[in-house]
Amino acid sequence: MKIKSLLIIALFSLSTVIGQEIQSPSAFLGYEIGSRFTRHHKVVDYFKYVSETLTNVQLEKYGETNEHRPLYVSYISSQENIDNLENIRKANLSQTGILSEKTANKKAIVWLSYNVHGNEASSTEAAMLTLYELVTSKKAWLENTVVILDPCINPDGRDRYVNWYNQVKSTPFDIDQDAKEHNEPWPGGRPNHYLFDLNRDWAWATQVESQQRIKIYNQWMPHIHVDFHEQGINSPYYFAPAAAPFHEIITDWQRDFQTEIGKNHAKYFDKESWLYFTKESFDLLYPSYGDTYPTFMGAIGMTYEQAGHGRAGLAIKTDEGEVLTLKDRALHHKTTGLSTVEIASQNAEKLNSEFKKYFDNSDLKYKSFVLKNDNQDKINRLKLLLDKHEITYQNAKKGTVKGYVYNTLQEGKLNVDETDLVIHTNQPKGKMVNVLFEPKVKILDSLTYDITAWSIPYAHGFHAIASKTSIPSISKDEKFSFDNNIDKTAYAYIAKWNSLNDATFLAELLKNGIVPRFSEKPFTTNGVAFDRGSLIILRNDNKQKDFDEKLIQIADKNMRQLTTTPSGFSDAGVDFGSYSVKPINKQKVALLSGEGTSSLSFGEIWHFFETELQYPLTIIDSDYFSSVDFSNYDVIILPNGYYSRILNKNTLEDLSSWVRSGGTLIAIDGALNSFADKKGFSLKRKENKEEKDDEKPNMTPYAAQERENANNLIAGAIFKSKVDNTHPLAFGYTSEYFTLKRSSSAYQYLPNGNVAYLTENAKSISGFAGVKVLEKLPETLLFGEERKGRGSIVYMVDNPLFRSFWDNGKLFMANAVFLLNSDKLK
Repeated sequence: MKIKSLLIIALFSLSTVIGQEIQSPSAFLGYEIGSRFTRHHKVVDYFKYVSETLTNVQLEKYGETNEHRPLYVSYISSQENIDNLENIRKANLSQTGILSEKTANKKAIVWLSYNVHGNEASSTEAAMLTLYELVTSKKAWLENTVVILDPCINPDGRDRYVNWYNQVKSTPFDIDQDAKEHNEPWPGGRPNHYLFDLNRDWAWATQVESQQRIKIYNQWMPHIHVDFHEQGINSPYYFAPAAAPFHEIITDWQRDFQTEIGKNHAKYFDKESWLYFTKESFDLLYPSYGDTYPTFMGAIGMTYEQAGHGRAGLAIKTDEGEVLTLKDRALHHKTTGLSTVEIASQNAEKLNSEFKKYFDNSDLKYKSFVLKNDNQDKINRLKLLLDKHEITYQNAKKGTVKGYVYNTLQEGKLNVDETDLVIHTNQPKGKMVNVLFEPKVKILDSLTYDITAWSIPYAHGFHAIASKTSIPSISKDEKFSFDNNIDKTAYAYIAKWNSLNDATFLAELLKNGIVPRFSEKPFTTNGVAFDRGSLIILRNDNKQKDFDEKLIQIADKNMRQLTTTPSGFSDAGVDFGSYSVKPINKQKVALLSGEGTSSLSFGEIWHFFETELQYPLTIIDSDYFSSVDFSNYDVIILPNGYYSRILNKNTLEDLSSWVRSGGTLIAIDGALNSFADKKGFSLKRKENKEEKDDEKPNMTPYAAQERENANNLIAGAIFKSKVDNTHPLAFGYTSEYFTLKRSSSAYQYLPNGNVAYLTENAKSISGFAGVKVLEKLPETLLFGEERKGRGSIVYMVDNPLFRSFWDNGKLFMANAVFLLNSDKLK
């Protein structure tokens, strides 16, 4: 009788845990989901409550944002699977080859990611609804499925949007599109703290959110990944299958199963008569999306797009007269999220078998990519990126490699040695390696959603070769070594200048009151040759008592090797007292922000200064820019933007006067429009014949106009440019530079100061560029300096800091800030 009683108690306790009454999000929060926006801390509170109440739900903190908001994922499955979660994870990784032990996995793994764009705010509300449904009415699906749910990828951006909306909205809301609550101010809630688009950062991992998320993502390698988004208020719901172009690395299975998932969604949407579309707009080419990155890692990666975005608020009247509500938006996302888990559960065995097949890389075109180690700093920076994705690399064996030579754009040979880096495609992440390193992307359709070229050897500035055979390589434990010692007898300390790391070192010297110089001409001292731009830190310029100690400390911290010399008399080239050896004074830098500026471009510069260069800058808003005393600054940076209102005639005259007195004005991309073809500036646009003859009627049939318009577009293509590396703006560069062109704007050569430019043979070497764009790009400016009085204007036609992934462009920005006009005290 006693045993029977204990058994009844045990069964009752177990049933209580499994069937515990769990509060819905609405009950827990005290308001109906969709009646208001839920701030991030309350979303976290609900996920904590569920995980603390139910034993078949685990919550893991995987990181923190720049503004110190926590990042979580929730694991939801059956109790048996949760108890065996680590074994399931390892078994899944063994299918990829990441783990060597061979263990069969029979569980489907589905990862649902919400709110990568902060003002697409319905999806986090849907995340709470989806969690609740999974642990209550949909528990059967969890018997063979593990769901990993990230309720908010971008809480900084989401709270920026939600806090703004709560401040300005009417009560209960205003559906009029003109209402303030439907028109976000700059910069909007879409980006993260540094105003980066996190849905373009998966592969480049420049942002802390991406870095932390990718680390945990690669610990799981799910079979399905969904990225929940929102689009314009008048658009129906979008779900898979995706639009062309598809990257050729994507398998037939991945494409076909997207269709099966879409059909399952359609079943539910048809039942409710909800509008939707598939196979349009959202392609699978660029590798840094939340759908393509998982796809190239073996998953079924998908984007789901609900109407709404930052305009919709709690409710808005669409152009068709319908009232779109937050409740509806969250419901639609909940429906597709649950439908995804359902079909995954129905196909768990097939998902695993096809997932395993994906990691057979034997049919890849390129077997090895070799990057010449002409610059150890660049090698180290690339290794950091590869490490983030757990992509392995080795060193080459000395010899000659045949293949496609990136710099010559043709088949050839490259001599390599043990310092050169090799990345093989015969590894678990081999297909992703192929996508990131291939010299040319095969594009089957020019109508794409984003850039069409990104090859890492070009982006990072490497001499490289792609080989169709696996080249011999060795594992080598390399450590960058340097040996700095205090030398009180030194006339000067000298440091090289050819990488961003050197610029970061310079920035710290200036912040610590050490005055360096740089040489405009090559020189040799004590038998060591130094190129243009090399830093010379003279004892005569730095008479503080702790000069040597402080300098060595900063050099060691930045891992910079210093060379000492007892004399200012050079073996060859300029002596240290030459007028060509110029001081670098601490520059006061201002950056324009606010309405009119591109928030993305502004964010790239802000992020560059704060996290990479680690040098202070003052952010000025466009609302009061015209009233700023420019003489307080040495450098003013204008991000990409539209400045017709901001840079009026009077402000341009003030800026010109400031430049003539010694200032450096840096204009990027669209900012050049404010100077082109205007009196007092040398910058001139270059147009093709059709642009000049804009009165000519367009007789293209309506159905063909979209594709015809593509002739005037450039979708992020790579071009080879010539570089005058004797100019300070290009110190540290070779005589060529590969640029990523994203704009059809073209400018004639300057009368003087053409630092980087396209020649008469300019053509796209990777990526799509329309034929009419290609007609006008030859013999056009890329980077140039217009001298005005004691100062200058730097024109950057292409953005050297684009998404912070075009790594080889960053030194151009550092040169513009520190090496132009910095010898002048203002």
